Amino acid sequence: MAIQVSSELLDGCVLAILSEQNYYGYALTQRVQESIKVSESTMYPVLRRLKKNGWLTTYDEPYQGRNRRYYEITSEGKLHLATIRNEWRTFKNGIESMLGDETENG
Repeated sequence: MAIQVSSELLDGCVLAILSEQNYYGYALTQRVQESIKVSESTMYPVLRRLKKNGWLTTYDEPYQGRNRRYYEITSEGKLHLATIRNEWRTFKNGIESMLGDETENG
C-alpha cells in the first residue's frame, strides 16, 4: 500500500522547494521525486494550479537553442506555504499521537 499525497501537501512540497531556489519543470519534478513518489504527468497540473492561484510566476530562459520555463514562488505563495506548514505540523502531530513511534512501543 502506498500512502497518497494530497494535493495540498504536494502544493506545499513544490512551494517549499521553490522557496529555496527557482527550477524549470523537469528539474523540479526530479527534485520532488527525490523525496516522494510522483509522476511527471502529476506535476504540471500542480504547477498550472499554483500559477493560476497566484502562488507561482514563470519566466523563460534560453538553453541550448530552446527556452526553459522556470517557476518562482511569489510573496502570496510564501504566505500560502506558511499556512500549509502550520497545518502540516498539526496534522503530523495528530497522526504521530495515534500511530506513535515504533521504537517507543518496542
